[in-house]
Amino acid sequence: MIPIGVVTVSDRASAGLYEDKGGPGIEASLAAILACAWRPVRRVIPDERTLIEATLCELADVERCSLILTTGGTGPSPRDVTPEATEAVCERMMPGFGELMRARSLLEVPTAILSRQCAGLRGRSLIVNLPGKPSAIRTCLDAVFPAIPYCLDLIGGDRLDANPDVCKAFRPKA
Repeated sequence: MIPIGVVTVSDRASAGLYEDKGGPGIEASLAAILACAWRPVRRVIPDERTLIEATLCELADVERCSLILTTGGTGPSPRDVTPEATEAVCERMMPGFGELMRARSLLEVPTAILSRQCAGLRGRSLIVNLPGKPSAIRTCLDAVFPAIPYCLDLIGGDRLDANPDVCKAFRPKA
């Protein structure tokens, strides 16, 4: 089974004061989109930059997750530091992911412009920051997932196959 990192960044959820809806939202979206055997490698952590960085490194370098999806910590509040942590651990950033997620989200809510989601590469891993709300997670994943399997192919990651009835993933013809 292909390991996929699912990281919820939330002070309240990590303290047990709030039900984590973001992580389960990611997993529900992946269950619909993917047509291959996978398993979530879950983490629920507070909005602490050093801990976010360490968690992303562990999922990429130790757990060998080719795809790591985060939820939470992408807004403008002072404790929202997920993009900064992501940028700190990535060798290269993939700005098109954040641009497309914001553009798609703006069709639904004007506050999407406040989102600072980003994506980047660490070794053979693609890290994608997603919003915290499950419906917004699905909107963003539907927008960017068609490019994710080919991106993972290009960086030597695991092969992910999408359910063609749900997601038209792009791979060039051989």
